[in-house]
Formats: sequence, C-alpha cells, structure tokens
Amino acid sequence: MSQLDQQLESEYFHLTRLIDSFDQKSLTIKAWSVTLAGVLAGSGAFFDRPALLWVGVVGSLMFWLVEGHWKAFQSAHYARIEKIEAHFRGEVDDIAPFQTANSWERSRRAGGMKELLRILRWRHVFLPHGLVALALLVSGSVL
Repeated sequence: MSQLDQQLESEYFHLTRLIDSFDQKSLTIKAWSVTLAGVLAGSGAFFDRPALLWVGVVGSLMFWLVEGHWKAFQSAHYARIEKIEAHFRGEVDDIAPFQTANSWERSRRAGGMKELLRILRWRHVFLPHGLVALALLVSGSVL
C-alpha cells in the first residue's frame, strides 16, 4: 500500500468516526427537544398557563432547525468519503490526502438553503420535533 493510500485510509476512517459522532449528538438534540417540550407542556397545564405551550412549539421548531443544520454539517463530509472511495475503486487518480476541511467547505457552500430544506423534510430529522410541535399546537387550541 502506497503512502498516499495509507493517508487516505486514515482520513477515511477518521471521517466515518466523525459522522458517527454526529449521530450521537443528534440524539442529544432530540432528547433536549422532548424534555423542554414536556416540561413546558406540563407546566402550562399544571399552572394553567397555555402560553407556555406556545413557547414549547417555538422551542420544538428551533430544535428541529438546529438538528437540520447539524445533519447538513454531517452530510457535507460525505463528498470527501465518496471521493476517497472512488480513489480506491480506481476511478480517481488525482487526489490529495487530508483535504477534509476544504471538501467540507465546498460541500456546505454548494448545498446552501436548498440542502437544509431538503434535510428538514427527512423523517428522522422531522421526528420528534415536528410531531411534538403539532401535538402542542393541538393541545394549545384545546385549552
């Protein structure tokens, strides 16, 4: 294995670990979202303050947006992984190692707002934030 191949292999495994760590943080974002919404909904019902439900709705929507950005950051690493894989398939000859930041920046700029809106529609990004926001909206209209 050439030095270039060794460096690309190292970069590849670093990127896959990094992408996995994004998934762990996404679960944390979801947990905070549900916790905040639950506390606000419970407090709003207990203290007869329906306005707290609206705060919960806004909070859920904000967490949904945060997770969408987080997934967009994660997705930007896939272009580099795909290029490294293409190299090992023999499809790319001209590749420099350790170009993670450069590749990430190009991917993020290319995706822009359109990419974020696409990601926000993914079921695993929408849930639980969107569902919680809808439930709180319904609860708020009932109170």
